[in-house]
Amino acid sequence: MRGNRTAILQCLTAAALFGLSTPASKLLLGSVPPVSLAGLLYLGAAVATFPAAARQRGNLRRVDRRNLLWLAGAVVFGGVLGPVLLLWGLSRAPSASVALWLNLETVATGLLAWAWFKEHLGAHTLAAMALVIGASVLLAAPFDPQIGLAALLVTLACVCWGLDNNFTALIDRLSPTQTTFAKGLVAGGINLGLGLLLAGDPIPPPAPFAGALALGGLSYGASLVLYISGAQQVGATRSQLIFATAPFWGVVLSWLWLDAAILGVQLAALGVMLVAVWLLNTERHAHVHTHGRLTHTHAHRHDDGHHDHDHADVPAGARHTHEHTHEPVTHTHPHAPDLHHRHEH
Repeated sequence: MRGNRTAILQCLTAAALFGLSTPASKLLLGSVPPVSLAGLLYLGAAVATFPAAARQRGNLRRVDRRNLLWLAGAVVFGGVLGPVLLLWGLSRAPSASVALWLNLETVATGLLAWAWFKEHLGAHTLAAMALVIGASVLLAAPFDPQIGLAALLVTLACVCWGLDNNFTALIDRLSPTQTTFAKGLVAGGINLGLGLLLAGDPIPPPAPFAGALALGGLSYGASLVLYISGAQQVGATRSQLIFATAPFWGVVLSWLWLDAAILGVQLAALGVMLVAVWLLNTERHAHVHTHGRLTHTHAHRHDDGHHDHDHADVPAGARHTHEHTHEPVTHTHPHAPDLHHRHEH
């Protein structure tokens, strides 16, 4: 499906941008302590997304309690706890190792999506998940027990981001840009305040300070907007499996920037991950299902079988965002667990 291909491309681009953050953050940790760096990265995301979020402020009047709860969960787990745990782990281990451990986020996201959020997992998705887990095992071996604490911290960060991924995939009254701006502003402010006031971190020098903001704008701002857009179209598990290529991008940059060794097993794991992404794009899931009346806000097209309202100045194939209402309908078509298809089976 064309919409799914667009979502996959969005998630792949998001993965590449986020992969940049691991080796770049490793360099910045020499000048900025972990908690303050986590704050600056998310404040950079807020700065980068503020202009677009401000232009979409009209829909803030219609944000309901459910969406605020999803957003609060995303901010706490994904914006406050996850980055700090990751950077603490990164300060204790090589960046290439940490980049590869981040694949555990895929497992956490999938298990939480299935157990708590009732997301359907088809045969191709399960196979893709198995391939990604297998690639992660290849990449993590042999495990060095001397850096077990770092691995534990990164694992806890992945669990936090697994919750974050599921929460953000459910938000339907805020645009991805607004969600990213809110997460960046609140989480960035909290972590920077904790670092400077409670942990006693020094104020970073101007160059690392600006570098952290710029990195946050790319790896947490632009990356999150693209990821959320993709997750809303294909669901938390599928979007996260595609995003699981992010660690490889981090490894490649570690090779280039930090002189990390190039291992054949890492190249083999890349091939396995690419097969997993291909499997996701070939999955077809269809059955008779009923939609109740629903009002929400998200990016959509008018040629997908669900959005048949008219705009005189918007082509049917153009993506755009605004609040809209769906009337009850029963039909059959191939679909993913997006904002319209989170029914149980």
